Amino acid sequence: MLGFFKSTLLTRLAALLLLVLGLRLPLLLLGLPVTPAELHALLVGERIHAGAIPYRDLYDSMAPLVTVFLGLLDTIASRPVWLYRLLALAALVAQALRLNFVLNRSGVHPERGYLVALTYLLLGSITTDLDTLSPLLLGQTGIVYALSALLPTLREGYDNRRLFRAGFLIGTAALAFLPLALFLLVGLFAVIIFAANSFRSFLLLVCGFLFPYAVVGTLCLYADALPGLNQFHLRPMLYGLAAAQDGLPRELLLKLMIVPGAVLLLSLLRTFTTPLGLVFQVKFQQLMLSWLLVALGILLLTRGTAPGSLVLLLPPAAYFSLFLWQKSPRPWLTNVLLLVLIGVVTTVRYRSLLHLEGVLRLPSEANYAVRPNPTYAALQNQPLLVLGPDRSPYLQNPLATPYLDWGLSQMDFGHLNEYAAIVRLTRNMAKSPPRYIIDQTGLMPELQYKAPNVFGRYQATGTPRLYQRK
Repeated sequence: MLGFFKSTLLTRLAALLLLVLGLRLPLLLLGLPVTPAELHALLVGERIHAGAIPYRDLYDSMAPLVTVFLGLLDTIASRPVWLYRLLALAALVAQALRLNFVLNRSGVHPERGYLVALTYLLLGSITTDLDTLSPLLLGQTGIVYALSALLPTLREGYDNRRLFRAGFLIGTAALAFLPLALFLLVGLFAVIIFAANSFRSFLLLVCGFLFPYAVVGTLCLYADALPGLNQFHLRPMLYGLAAAQDGLPRELLLKLMIVPGAVLLLSLLRTFTTPLGLVFQVKFQQLMLSWLLVALGILLLTRGTAPGSLVLLLPPAAYFSLFLWQKSPRPWLTNVLLLVLIGVVTTVRYRSLLHLEGVLRLPSEANYAVRPNPTYAALQNQPLLVLGPDRSPYLQNPLATPYLDWGLSQMDFGHLNEYAAIVRLTRNMAKSPPRYIIDQTGLMPELQYKAPNVFGRYQATGTPRLYQRK
């Protein structure tokens, strides 16, 4: 089977795509519940489509590039969960094929074919977490494409246009998920080792990285959203307060990483016992080791619970797997290992349908999906404000105010003894007053006392903690 994929014929690519679709599509067609990350994205896209300006009319930490992208998707269809999952699959396939193409073209390993893409997509299919269109998954696409901009620099000396392009792609990736800015260190490592003029080349890389931020900063300045960009996005991300939101529990994610981690470890062991002939191949191997270290650093920074965290390990695992799948004295052993990997990935992915959750001690990701709150089942398509961290009522109702992220909303709701906070609350609520308010935190009595012009219009209903506008 390995011999089949050690070829660059298009029939191998077709077989690879059929294998991946066979692994992923059945579960998607059977239906997956909406995850917290997807609900978050749906609400952001809905608000942006309605005309809200990010960081001015929306209290949320999502990166600016993803925020605008979600708003555009909402113009295609209302709450397009199916489109999110289709794009997530397309992004993962695009990353795998691009990485495979770049490595084949550059000759980083004596053997060529579709083994890199095969490993990338197999390991990426082990969890439904990568069926979600997360900011990290989108940003990783820019990082993978930046690699191709660095490689000619490594082989032919530095190229100004390509270095700027590499920095620009890393900056674009960071605009999708800020911790990906750490991949600038990978670019620095490449420049220091390979560029003819390291300092000037690194400045060019940094200029390319900062250019997207200069554009976004200018747009936010004209939209009066620059203070909000710093307060709602940059600071929460830099302090690690927002990057890990809406993801799977750390214990579950660590268990799901056992198989990719085992493949990576076996590949590394085989790598260090395999001599490489060309100097370029040795230096590229060092570059991928730095990539792996940066990926592990981002996992630590985000506490390993950001949606789509597994995708960080896929590029280094796919590259080093070339040494695992290479020719060996016992070729049957690597073929058996590949078949075992396919079987394990299929079993873990479909463990819920196979009733193996208890045997594997691995709960399904669907257990952590968003479920409708039966207390508020009667509310359907009603403009809503939830005073609290539970977003499940928004599953069937639109967000009517800027207060999406409850932690960030504390700059107003957590300072009700300050006049400025009351003024902001009154202004934001007056723009689009919700028809209902769900008071999870017991703030309504104080709000009705301190901002009676807005909150005094709401009266309690027969449903606990539910207030309706008169």
